[in-house]
Amino acid sequence: MMRINKYLADCGVGSRRECDKLIAEGLVKINDKVATLGSDVDENAHVTVRDKRVGDKQTAVYVMLHKPKGYVTTAKDELGRKTVLDLVGDIKQRIYPVGRLDYDTEGLLILTNDGELANRLTHPRNEVNKSYIARLSGQLTEAERRTVEKGVLIDGVKTAPAKVKILEKDEHHTRVEITIHEGRNHQVKRMFEAVGKEVEFLKRVSVGELRLGGLKRGTYRYLNAAEIDYLKNL
Repeated sequence: MMRINKYLADCGVGSRRECDKLIAEGLVKINDKVATLGSDVDENAHVTVRDKRVGDKQTAVYVMLHKPKGYVTTAKDELGRKTVLDLVGDIKQRIYPVGRLDYDTEGLLILTNDGELANRLTHPRNEVNKSYIARLSGQLTEAERRTVEKGVLIDGVKTAPAKVKILEKDEHHTRVEITIHEGRNHQVKRMFEAVGKEVEFLKRVSVGELRLGGLKRGTYRYLNAAEIDYLKNL
């Protein structure tokens, strides 16, 4: 027996959080009865989501994508914009993105059908570091850099300490690397806005010790066994 949200995640329906939402909305049934968040299920149960049968557990798939600008990090978009799943359409298994990158942000994005791993990477308690390269308007001063590192207020809540390294700057721009472990909406952009700097370009280059490397924009690769093992043990 296992909890219904884990069962659905293992079947590739979505992350545990996404599955919890489906359950709370009454869209999941076990043997024709509406499931609750605490329901247990065994491997022989008849489980449906939106009245469609959920099949056996899928073969686990782990993918690193170099997301370009101009794609949304969702399975479907109400505005008809391109989604990151359009870039991995030749993968037969149903996979979904772990976390999000903004529409105009590019870089490393993990996609999988392993709900347990997705939950591990996105749960705040695990504090998984994510690093970004950003180009800022104007010159970032040392005082401003320290302010961002120590934390700034976003919606009345101070951000956790970050690491900010100035890579280069000229009269009009500053290029930095910033590492954070939180995942608030538009967080990097808003952190620099707090010190009067606009983020003109943003690219995620690492998740934990997993780095984007030379993967070309708009392409993906499968994670190797060592990388998968590393992520599972974060």
